[in-house]
Amino acid sequence: MPASVDDLQRALAERQYVAGRGLAVSIYLALRLQRPLFLEGEPGVGKTEVAKALASALETELIRLQCYEGLDISHAVYEWNYPRQILEIRLLESAHALDPRAAERELFTDAFLIKRPLLQAIEQTRGRPPVLLIDEIDRADEEFEGYLLELLSDFQITIPELGTIRAARPPVVVITSNRTREVHDALKRRCVYCWIDYPDAATELRILAVKLPDVPARLAAQVTAFVQELRRAELYKTAGVSETLDWAAALVALDREELDADAIDETLGILLKNQEDIQMVRGERVQAMLGRALARGAGG
Repeated sequence: MPASVDDLQRALAERQYVAGRGLAVSIYLALRLQRPLFLEGEPGVGKTEVAKALASALETELIRLQCYEGLDISHAVYEWNYPRQILEIRLLESAHALDPRAAERELFTDAFLIKRPLLQAIEQTRGRPPVLLIDEIDRADEEFEGYLLELLSDFQITIPELGTIRAARPPVVVITSNRTREVHDALKRRCVYCWIDYPDAATELRILAVKLPDVPARLAAQVTAFVQELRRAELYKTAGVSETLDWAAALVALDREELDADAIDETLGILLKNQEDIQMVRGERVQAMLGRALARGAGG
């Protein structure tokens, strides 16, 4: 456990995650208060990376639940291993040892339980408490949030056949949302909330330097300035930090040492993932954006 916010920032930075002061304070408070951390923001701003970096900094396991439409308790929490239970019944029958009442007790035990990420995180008893990442909760159906309330409040899960299983040591819970729909207040109230915005130019340049140290300094400055300029445009889908990193890596792969309009046009598909956005930006608008980016000192 980091002793201070500054220690946490340093620990995350050593794992190549640049956390601003506001985010670092939220993470620190979530750790100290043993409350889930709810991170909301546009796709690609580094929400999932927080959980990965935090698990590494705390030297513990990362358990990830990727949410999607239709996610239910059998995929998120637990399910009974029915094929194995049926096999056990047949073995008892063949041995003429089937006692229905005894079988009912024996077939609903830990040995026949398939543990999914939420139960794994609650039940883990060895080593340090894991970091449980519940990624993109907004992709799951609203009803699924109801499953989480008991877990987020009391760090426990109730299985009707077994009873309530409580975490001996609460996991560090990180929940992310891209805000494709509003998450219920009942879930948010149980968490420390933090909105992650796109980084400013200086922070994004630092992220690029930390993540991709092989990118030439001049190119890195130009890439950062152009992406910042691009985010001012009214696009269907704005480029996130992950796209900035992908783009810089692509330019290096093409042996580019500085930006020009042709290089941008040829690689827009790395930055933008919508054809209408690409068509709108390509050509004269790229020239204008690049000009403004270089005018702000990114030309080196």
